[in-house]
Amino acid sequence: MENAGLWITILIVVFVLGSIFGLRVNPREKALGIMREKARKMGLHPRLIAAPSWTNIPMASENRASMVAYYSVIIPDGRLPLMRALVENEKLKVVHGNEKFNDFPIALKGIYAIDMQSNCVGLYWKEEEDLHATQLDEMKALLHKLAEI
Repeated sequence: MENAGLWITILIVVFVLGSIFGLRVNPREKALGIMREKARKMGLHPRLIAAPSWTNIPMASENRASMVAYYSVIIPDGRLPLMRALVENEKLKVVHGNEKFNDFPIALKGIYAIDMQSNCVGLYWKEEEDLHATQLDEMKALLHKLAEI
C-alpha cells in the first residue's frame, strides 16, 4: 500500500509536468505571429486562405485544399483590373488578365502567385521562407509598384 501512494504521486506529477510542457509555444508559430503583427503595423493585410486552384499549390489531401498565406494591400482610390499571375523563375507568368505583367521580375523568396482586383493587390506566399520578416518592406513596395503599372 505504501508503494501505491508513491506511484500515484509520481503519476500525478508526471501528468501535471506534461500538461505544462504541452502549453509551451512553438518557436515557429511564435515567429509567424510576430511577423504577421509587424505586417499589420506596416499596412499589409496578412491572412491564411485556402489555396486557389489556379496557383498550382499542391492540395493538402485529396479532398482538402492547402492553406496559404495571402498578404495584400488596399489601394483606396484604385480601379485595378483583374489579374492573376504565377511566379516562375523569378518572373511573373500571367494566367488571367493583362499581358503587360508577363516577365515582370520578382526577386522575393517564397512567392507562389500574385493577384490584383478592384482596389486590392496581394500575393500568395510561403511564410516559412522568411520567418524573420526581412522582406516585408520589399513586399509592400512590390505590391504598390504593381498597382501603379
